[in-house]
Amino acid sequence: MPTLPLYPLRFEPIFQYRLWGGRKLEKLSRTHLPGDEPIGEAWILSDRDDYASVVANGDLAGVALTQLLANHPKEMLGAQEGKFTRFPLLLKFLDAAEMLSVQVHPSDAHKDLLPAGERGKTEAWLVLEADAESSIYAGLNPGATPESMREKSSNGTVEDDLASFHPVVGDGVFIPAGTVHALGGGVVVFEVQQNSDVTYRLYDWNRVDSKTGKSRDLHIEQAIACTNFQQGPVGPITPGLISDNPVRREELFRCEFFITERIQGSVPFLVGTPNEMRVIVCAEGCGKLGTEEVKAGDVWVLPAIIGTCPFEPNGKVTILEIAVAL
Repeated sequence: MPTLPLYPLRFEPIFQYRLWGGRKLEKLSRTHLPGDEPIGEAWILSDRDDYASVVANGDLAGVALTQLLANHPKEMLGAQEGKFTRFPLLLKFLDAAEMLSVQVHPSDAHKDLLPAGERGKTEAWLVLEADAESSIYAGLNPGATPESMREKSSNGTVEDDLASFHPVVGDGVFIPAGTVHALGGGVVVFEVQQNSDVTYRLYDWNRVDSKTGKSRDLHIEQAIACTNFQQGPVGPITPGLISDNPVRREELFRCEFFITERIQGSVPFLVGTPNEMRVIVCAEGCGKLGTEEVKAGDVWVLPAIIGTCPFEPNGKVTILEIAVAL
């Protein structure tokens, strides 16, 4: 791998077929969606062996995020050098045209429920688009027990145990590992999560996958084993205001794994921070990051060596700035 000066790095999305997906993610991509099948997920920053994000711009085009972290750890990570060798987060856009399965993810503490090399999965969503019939299920209603969940998963009434609400654009939802959840009905979200692909399904709405002609597997006992039955209803978070001059900057999510801020405005502002890597996602609008053209749906990595970088909007923008919290 050549030694080159680092610069703001844009990464290619990795599109994933999902039977509950749609075709809305083309609006958040510089390229057409593949084929004509439902695309439920765009993995916009991934450091996994099976799906590795690669640089899309400049002299490092085609180089994987894994290689960058291995070959330029100080320049990429700065003060976080040595704290991780694989990027510990996974960033996605989800297009849930239909309802996802009712599911739950284990935490890092559930060692017996994590395949070798996997981590737990705490995640958070920012709603980018919602229809009148969109729904988010998150957390449990009072009285839910392992016994009731087991029975209702079998007879198709598990949603009776789940809290739910109708999302609107701009809602932020934090889903700690162990929280039973689902979403769908035309909702599009940005997702930030631990770098994990472990999901246990409680119920899948009696669907048949047209690709296989079969229902997807359920994992009722594993899901119940990692469910936090003390987790009550989960609703939209209240953002914390950081500043409103020259643009509005809010903290959406802060946990032991990630920090996510939302920046909204139409005048120039700075993103990034000295000596730490930051991820920049353009959720709405367009503009320039330094000298690079930015479009809605883009994900950019600011290597630590860059520090802060100016962003010049072309009209109103919504920018997300994500940091690894280690």
